[in-house]
Amino acid sequence: MKKLLVSLLLLSTLSVYAQNPVIRHLYSADPTARVFNGKVYLYPSHDIFPPEGQRQDWFCMEDYHVFSSEDLIDWTDHGVIVTQNKVPWVRPNSYSMWAPDCVYRNGKYYFYFPSAPAAGRGGFAVGVAIADNPEGPFIPEPEPIAGINGIDPCVLQASDGNAYIFWGNGRCAKLKENMKELADDNPKEVVKWGNREMEMVGANCLQGLPNRQAEGPFAFEYNGNYYLTYPYVRENTEVLGYAMSKNPMGPYEYKGLIMAEHANGCWTNHHSIINYKGQWYLFYHHNDYSPNDDKRRSVCIEKLFFNPDGTIQEVKPTLRGVGISDATKQIQIERYSDKSNNMDIQYLDTTNYFKGWSSDFQKGSWLRYNDVDFSKATGKQVTLMVKTDGKATLSVRVGSATAAPLAVAKIKKRIPWCEVPVKIKNVPTGKQDLFVTCEDGSASVDWVQFK
Repeated sequence: MKKLLVSLLLLSTLSVYAQNPVIRHLYSADPTARVFNGKVYLYPSHDIFPPEGQRQDWFCMEDYHVFSSEDLIDWTDHGVIVTQNKVPWVRPNSYSMWAPDCVYRNGKYYFYFPSAPAAGRGGFAVGVAIADNPEGPFIPEPEPIAGINGIDPCVLQASDGNAYIFWGNGRCAKLKENMKELADDNPKEVVKWGNREMEMVGANCLQGLPNRQAEGPFAFEYNGNYYLTYPYVRENTEVLGYAMSKNPMGPYEYKGLIMAEHANGCWTNHHSIINYKGQWYLFYHHNDYSPNDDKRRSVCIEKLFFNPDGTIQEVKPTLRGVGISDATKQIQIERYSDKSNNMDIQYLDTTNYFKGWSSDFQKGSWLRYNDVDFSKATGKQVTLMVKTDGKATLSVRVGSATAAPLAVAKIKKRIPWCEVPVKIKNVPTGKQDLFVTCEDGSASVDWVQFK
């Protein structure tokens, strides 16, 4: 066996690529993605653990970060752009900076966000902060938008030249050209809430559609159709559904699901949809880094496809996510695209879930990780981060689980987490599917890298 290079397992500082979740150093939820200047900018909410004095079993959000990427793999955190105690109209320490949005119009970037207004107003309001650049700095307006009492704003810039803001459970109203006020010609209706009556601006676009506990609307336009997509509770947790219309303010016709309930019972699932470089993507959240607490979520991405009639194909959540992995960077193979039934995926450290996962192999098991780019792999060595309780034999292959091995790591005794370097004769080329197989014993693998 080649000499083992023992290393400290400083997993919290390692770079990982091209799999879900995409933000790996803090909790991120309610993701709104937008394409600005050839990049994808991601505006999520930011889950934190509640400080003392706050409700401990509920959502807790004090600020917003913005992230950007050119490949949906490597994300830059541009830091905090809006925080609760620096917005004049927000109630201090309310921890209710929920799902936001950001759009570009007339040379400015408009960041829309909900929060609890200062004492005496009650409920929720939606404000806007304005910047010259998509990463800020954003300057909040001193007052929220009059006429909006709700959460989760989304702005649709329609082909008719107008901008429409959606919020709450699918309410929609036209914005003025200044993007800071509702237009004067919006419809109005009287809505009953128990024994109270109140006048609401705009249209209820989810009227008559499945909308139990509906929230987080995200609207977009494609191929002559307007799409209103939104989370709602079908049984006990949220699904992502959608409806279509020829008019941005409806009426909308319900079409079905974009994504079903999370298998682990995570209660919420907010989202956004974009087209980037000719491919449609769904951004959503899940509690991967907080499996016992669904109030701390993390952003994930999947590809999205349309049928010829314009309806949306249901999206299945994956660990693999999107993007092409660089073979010269650490490939976290536990975010697999396929695996044998006799394999387990385990958290590395249940006291710090951000450290990620490991792939636990036993004799006869295999794992596939698709779309690995070997164009930069000029060296003739592959390194595996491995832990074993005894002897084990692991093979690295490309193309299939039965292809001739590129490298074989024969481990003869119990080892802690170690880097195991193995020489390879032929370096793969192009884009390949990577396979790791176990021929003998058992072993846990954290990552694989072609140095």
